[in-house]
Amino acid sequence: MFMNEINWPKDRLTKYEKARIIGARSLQISMGAPFLVKLTPKRLEELKYDPLEIAKLEFEQGIIPIEVLRD
Repeated sequence: MFMNEINWPKDRLTKYEKARIIGARSLQISMGAPFLVKLTPKRLEELKYDPLEIAKLEFEQGIIPIEVLRD
């Protein structure tokens, strides 16, 4: 996977690709990467500061800068 911002159709990704993207982004967040979505302190509390939930939110909005390349 390469870091390159694209708009991929979420419905055309396999469940494995989706899991890989969310997992990779979650790891980045847990290592201190900045959030790509604006979150209020109240919203962070609701998400319990969980990197996985934040990554899912970013995925739903289609702003994760990860590209899927298929051979």
